[in-house]
Amino acid sequence: QVQLVESGGGLVQAGGSLRLSCRASGSILSINAMGWYRQAPGKERELVAVITSGRTNYADSVEGRFTIFRDNAKNTVSLQMNSLEPEDTAVYYCNAVIGPFKRNYWGQGTQVTVSS
Repeated sequence: QVQLVESGGGLVQAGGSLRLSCRASGSILSINAMGWYRQAPGKERELVAVITSGRTNYADSVEGRFTIFRDNAKNTVSLQMNSLEPEDTAVYYCNAVIGPFKRNYWGQGTQVTVSS
């Protein structure tokens, strides 16, 4: 079984920064992609950023403010969030696509709250 454990959420003022981290552990043969999604109250879960084999993709709303990076040796993915806005308030979920069958795994979620 695979587990994703997130850390780093919290409360920050608008314009501030936070870093989220996620570590995958368990029976991991290969990780195809790791990324971050978020879900705000009353909204659907949306992609924030994803990294695959060195390529990154960001939601338009975070492009230029957020940076995703991955440590393959440690099976971790991190999200550096700068210039945070109240609209970034959400529960952030780590995601990993693992193994030859590209199975999706999710973390438990971490709350990010940006005050105005």
